[in-house]
Amino acid sequence: MIGVELALLLRKRRVWLCWALLCALPTLVAVVVTSTGVLPPPGQGPPFLSAVAANGQIFPAFALALVLPVLLPITVAIVSGDTVAGEASTGMLRYLLIRPVGRLRMLVAKLVSVAFFVAAAVALVVATSYAVGIALFGTGENTPQAGGTPAVVGFGAVPSLSGPVIEPTDLATRTMLTVAYLGLCMLTLGALGIFYSTLADSPLAAALGVLATVVTSAALQALDAAPDLQFFLPTTHWLAWIDLYRNPVLYDPAETGAWVQAGWIVVAFGAAWANLSTKDVTS
Repeated sequence: MIGVELALLLRKRRVWLCWALLCALPTLVAVVVTSTGVLPPPGQGPPFLSAVAANGQIFPAFALALVLPVLLPITVAIVSGDTVAGEASTGMLRYLLIRPVGRLRMLVAKLVSVAFFVAAAVALVVATSYAVGIALFGTGENTPQAGGTPAVVGFGAVPSLSGPVIEPTDLATRTMLTVAYLGLCMLTLGALGIFYSTLADSPLAAALGVLATVVTSAALQALDAAPDLQFFLPTTHWLAWIDLYRNPVLYDPAETGAWVQAGWIVVAFGAAWANLSTKDVTS
């Protein structure tokens, strides 16, 4: 069942288009930056952008910060919202459930396929932006520390957000942890998309439900009116991965965020199973 869902996922043109758009946006920004030479002063502007010109190896971190707020959630909403509602809208869901396949097993397979899309999306952004960053910005030996003070470091080393440099091997480890963490955050939206997909027969409606959840969470987070509620919002801990690029590394924010995201995944997937298991599928 999982193999069937993955094959179905890879046959959809919208999936490949989403991956292409995610990789194209950081590439476009890199080309614009190299063409214009306009960069913010150290410590200002989007995260990591001021350090990119000195060392392209840090460009994947900037790329992830670039796609995280809007484009990545939209692509996850589109793909996850189509999991059940897409088949319901075409009448395939009814015939699928006639086969000796349990509804829970089907939902697990769809969650795995969404997890594959999310993992591939984040990994492709990192791989593409790394290649683009190296090609356009290089890996200089002179890397500015925080505050703009130049420092001569080993080849390929990059500055951390706290000032001390990060060696290439350590940078690769932190980047892999970032990929895993952001994958978990986006899988929360994927699980919500599957839940909304069991409620509606329209993939667009399910996707809009995911985006509405993201917007509502971000709005409540910005209000700063209920600290206890904010802790449990899905978007509150999205930027915790940035602390992985400090020296020493601050693991607590990411660990806390991972538990919150895992809780959302369990609740959303459980709600999807509860709804589909009692749903009378007539189309």
